[in-house]
Amino acid sequence: MLASALATQGLIWLVAAVCIAGLVRGFAGFGSAMIIMPVASSVLQPVEAVIFVVCAELIGPLPNLPAALRAGRLRDVGLLVIGAILALPAGVWALASMDAIVFGWIVSACVILLLALTAYGWRLTGGLTRRLIVATGAVGGFMTGFAGIPGPPVIMLYMASTLPSAIIRANFLLYLVALDLLLFLLFWSMGMMNWSIALLGLLVGVPNLLANMIGARLFDPSAERLFRAVAYLMIAASAIVGLPLWKG
Repeated sequence: MLASALATQGLIWLVAAVCIAGLVRGFAGFGSAMIIMPVASSVLQPVEAVIFVVCAELIGPLPNLPAALRAGRLRDVGLLVIGAILALPAGVWALASMDAIVFGWIVSACVILLLALTAYGWRLTGGLTRRLIVATGAVGGFMTGFAGIPGPPVIMLYMASTLPSAIIRANFLLYLVALDLLLFLLFWSMGMMNWSIALLGLLVGVPNLLANMIGARLFDPSAERLFRAVAYLMIAASAIVGLPLWKG
């Protein structure tokens, strides 16, 4: 299994994407799946790409969890997770029947659309209501199962809010950890787990953890503009790299 994992096509690109993603997630609290998935979808089959992302991210954020639990809004995170649980199985069902090329285009398109909307500066005029948070979590749950990217709708919601960057970052981190665990258990229970790819993800989870720790040290709650600029730049680069145009 180990030999099969290390012989995975495009391994060097997967490792590079995971390391960069760890830095961004440690700094911003989000963005890692949007960095890894476009690259993973260009070298792996759809289900394998999602498994790789989930396993690569299982241990990376753990050192930053205590601070996130102190700074985050646990009620909001709980509502997001409830919504995600409702829609996650439907997303996995859609993933299982998706063509690899179409999958790659959809992943990159979702990332680029998210980036355009958030960078444009759209903001919520009202508050974060309970229904809005649950509905956003449901959309995120479907995207988690379908494309391994739980963040876009949630990122769009919080980036459009007026909450401080420290709270946004903490909520992202807690929500994404919960979704990674849920998706891992769902794949396992449905008999869809590829253990060779899962092992590869866990192995590269070690440099991902180190990168998360470095990124967290770089985070400055007062540097709001830098916080957004770094995340947007890395997300844009990953979407371009992951376009199916580069296959072959």
